[in-house]
Amino acid sequence: MNVFEAFLLAIVEGLTEYLPVSSTGHMILVSSFLGIAQDDFTKLFTIVIQLGAILSVLVLYGRRFLQSLQFYKKIFIAFIPAVVFGLLFNRVIDTLLESPLVVAVSLVLGGLVLVKIDDWFQQGTELFPNTSSAFKIGLFQCLAMIPGVSRSAASIIGGMSQHLTRKAAAEFSFFLAVPTMFGATAKKLYDYFSDGFSITPAQWQFLALGNVVAFIVGVLAIKAFIGYLNKHGFKFFGYYRIVLGVAILLIHYFIYPLTLN
Repeated sequence: MNVFEAFLLAIVEGLTEYLPVSSTGHMILVSSFLGIAQDDFTKLFTIVIQLGAILSVLVLYGRRFLQSLQFYKKIFIAFIPAVVFGLLFNRVIDTLLESPLVVAVSLVLGGLVLVKIDDWFQQGTELFPNTSSAFKIGLFQCLAMIPGVSRSAASIIGGMSQHLTRKAAAEFSFFLAVPTMFGATAKKLYDYFSDGFSITPAQWQFLALGNVVAFIVGVLAIKAFIGYLNKHGFKFFGYYRIVLGVAILLIHYFIYPLTLN
């Protein structure tokens, strides 16, 4: 990995983490197209720069995190399913992360859902989930363990299914991202060092650059997304996913096979 590749991947992370298009899927695809070798540090990098994206939520919604303990209770309850499923299916998830084709199929299927989601769920009225709803949203989020599904899309759809408004569902998805992404980052770092790897000074610089870029782009993406979502809904993101997924499948089968090194 070089500086340009680190910078580009961080932009992709910050731009797509909170949009319903799958940040992990996009980073897999960018890595595949550019031939970025998926060595152990690159895999670590794509997870650790999520900390920058987490910080963007904390900065934009800092006051919400200073609310009552009930706020944290609901977030924690929604976070539990990701912990359980993540520990149970860690190896399977790592295998799926190496497949651009899994991403392509997930993009198309998820896109079809987003095109119809506004018709399936009428505009809700709830501004925050209750305990039961929070747990169900957490179950929806687990679908994002399949690359290309999108953690944001899955949890937002979960929120809308529990009668949250579009904005409330999106914001709860942002809040839920904080423990989910922090937990994934902590586990990835633990596994990385447990396997005997170390991080060189140059690699620390890559991580610092990636987090700063992901933070800045994440702030801009969140603001733009909330404004667009309130006015237009999810159809654009659904069509985008379908077009991208189909394009990837066509490229793979008719131009050259997409693989990860």
